[in-house]
Amino acid sequence: MKRIGILTAGGDTPALNATIHGAVTRANQLKIEIIGLIKGFNSLFNPRLPHLHLNPLFQEIPELDPTKGGTLIGSSRDYVDPNNSAELDTIAAHLRKLGIEGLICIGGDGTLNGLQPLADRLPTVLAPKTIDNDLGLNYANEPDEWVRSKDAEGDGYKYRRTDSRAIFALDQIINYATPGYATAVFVSASGVERIRTTAESHRRIAIIEVMGRHSGYIALGTAYGQPDLILVPEVAIDLDRMVERVKYLYDLQKNVVIVCGEGIVDEQGHEFGSETRSTDPAGNIVLSGAGDALRAKLMRMIGDRYFQLYRRAATAHEAIFIRKVGHTQRGGRPILFDRFYAAQLGGKAVELLVEGRNNAVAILQHNEAKGFHVEGYDANRFRDRWGHIHARYMHRSFYDRDRMMPSQTGIDYMLPIFTDAIGNEDMEVVRTELFAPGSLTHAYHSINTDVHKRIRYID
Repeated sequence: MKRIGILTAGGDTPALNATIHGAVTRANQLKIEIIGLIKGFNSLFNPRLPHLHLNPLFQEIPELDPTKGGTLIGSSRDYVDPNNSAELDTIAAHLRKLGIEGLICIGGDGTLNGLQPLADRLPTVLAPKTIDNDLGLNYANEPDEWVRSKDAEGDGYKYRRTDSRAIFALDQIINYATPGYATAVFVSASGVERIRTTAESHRRIAIIEVMGRHSGYIALGTAYGQPDLILVPEVAIDLDRMVERVKYLYDLQKNVVIVCGEGIVDEQGHEFGSETRSTDPAGNIVLSGAGDALRAKLMRMIGDRYFQLYRRAATAHEAIFIRKVGHTQRGGRPILFDRFYAAQLGGKAVELLVEGRNNAVAILQHNEAKGFHVEGYDANRFRDRWGHIHARYMHRSFYDRDRMMPSQTGIDYMLPIFTDAIGNEDMEVVRTELFAPGSLTHAYHSINTDVHKRIRYID
């Protein structure tokens, strides 16, 4: 294999450039050219196929900086239609015209679903990324637990999980953690710490909403910021018990900090936030408003009089506030854990193509004997019996429903990831660069400006 294409798809994460850098570094060692495809799958629909050479003369281009968040080759949420054979044939012809013999897609479960039809036409592999940490399996036979039924409201199908009979153990996890997750937790936990002092000072109840869709990994990780309660999508919320706990804590310490995942549900299984369906082939939905809905319920259940008696606020509306960590979780410099293992996975993706392992995934594994290490895994083993790849849910054993905090198993899961997740250089960069005097006089220089000069097209 002499020339490999690489693209980034779906939402951005802090570790995408680190993954690309790892792939380029390994390709240089193997004397393989790496061609970056601009704006993910979107480039494949352009008959001119915009691209750039990431390692001319087997040297990485200077714009490729593994410490910079986002992706220098751009991303989009466009995906190929697996049922459009003519379009797929045209895409494959364009890639062959560019001399690309294999393709690396960097993405999550939506990207893994999206690359499947391409794998029938040229060797294609996935390097994982997602801050949600929902690409992988809790155990190898987890896809077999899904069943589907006709959707009464449409022409498609609805999927649901059956009760698991598997005995769970941490060393059974397929793809222990995805690049981007550690940095998202770092940002979210830091946000919890900062919101706490405002809640303490003004005797408030703070609700902090974090990302993750239907996965509670980011919310679980905010335990490092020491919130009082953590609510995760995988475990239905007992509102009466939660309100009782909030009142107890408010009476004790005059403030409460609650973290909620954006996909939290009530005891009837109804999501707190509104939802809209995105266009990716995983059927992912965009959630919004979980924190606002939770705040409305707390205001109604606690009431104004409660705060008036404490002489701390005139109304529940005044006493309870919400903040969303939002897209800051997805941006900025990746911390050491993400940079290092993203690069390892990018390099492994190159090796999978060289070894002839089509339709495979580079995964990050962990066990006590070997620690963290990268392996290859057959993408078909992520599929259910109908060929669909589902987002991984955080295993319920990670969460203590009574305490509304991580269980011991959840703590044991997080410790290997976060104990040494931040490097000395991460803090040194903050010290030297955040308040650099030049930032006051120099305009921001976008990497897109320099990369655009390198973009080429096929005839």
